[in-house]
Amino acid sequence: MNGLSVNRACSAGAAFLGGISLIALAAIFLLTKNPMIVWLGLLFIALVFACVVLFIVFLRRKLVLFSDSLCRTIDDMLDGTAPPPQIYEEENLFYKINHRLLRLYEVMQENRERVAKDRADLQELISDISHQVKTPIANLQMVNATLLEQSVPEEKRQEFLQASSGQLDKLDFLMQAMIKTSRLETGVISLDRKTQLLYDTLAAALGGILLNAEKKNIHVSVDCSPDLALAHDRKWTGEALFNLLDNAVKYTPEGGTIRVSVESWELYVKIDIADSGKGIAENRQGMIFKRFYREEEVHDVDGIGIGLYLAREIITMQGGYIKVTSAPGRGSVFSVFLPRKIQL
Repeated sequence: MNGLSVNRACSAGAAFLGGISLIALAAIFLLTKNPMIVWLGLLFIALVFACVVLFIVFLRRKLVLFSDSLCRTIDDMLDGTAPPPQIYEEENLFYKINHRLLRLYEVMQENRERVAKDRADLQELISDISHQVKTPIANLQMVNATLLEQSVPEEKRQEFLQASSGQLDKLDFLMQAMIKTSRLETGVISLDRKTQLLYDTLAAALGGILLNAEKKNIHVSVDCSPDLALAHDRKWTGEALFNLLDNAVKYTPEGGTIRVSVESWELYVKIDIADSGKGIAENRQGMIFKRFYREEEVHDVDGIGIGLYLAREIITMQGGYIKVTSAPGRGSVFSVFLPRKIQL
């Protein structure tokens, strides 16, 4: 049956029915001896065969047209030029096939858009990384060439080595930040959210910035209940809070202040990190969370512009969000909102 073509199947069926009809007519003639009945039987069989042939021709024509339309539709879907045509006869077999083709086309379009977006993101990432590593590598090459080609005093040599060490630290920080970001974005690391004290997480984040704050004589105050608990990943939430606090220290002038306050709401816990730094213009507040974004006037401050991006990714993955309130010359307030319970 699998190797039998439609034409051969129709021919075999017609031959079988014709044979059965002739045998039936012969039996009727032998029983009745009336040739008129035989002629009438032949006429009826001829009409039946004509109707069957017309139906088969009509059905074959419909199938050929549908197969041609299906091939064109699939070609258009593969090229991404046009969706399948709409068919509104809901009880029609063609409608069922067309409905699934429409769904397949939508899935293919979504995949195309996702691939295009991933490709664009990858190109942007490669461009950003190449831009970020260009300056440290150029500086390292210059220092290395100077030490190899020229005879320099020991004091100058130590200065060159310290400058080289600083550039290596910058490259290492960039690579570590990129590794953390890529592992979060690709789902290699899943956040382990469980109910635990926020005070301990905040204390660990503050421990990473106190030394730099003391060097700049920045006063840091904290207002957080030691008994406040909420569902969060301690390690990665601490990373996000540290990035926000580190930014506050970098952009707050000497003798400034940083205030950390925590409020417990019914559904969220709000963590405010307020500084007395230079502030951020309103038209730039939507750009500061972009990867590698840095304002032109702060390029003399150490950093690569990935801390805020990473902080937002970590908080968003836990069902929260970050809001910034700022104005030039009035400092900035970064508000972190974390849900109190794990959202199913």
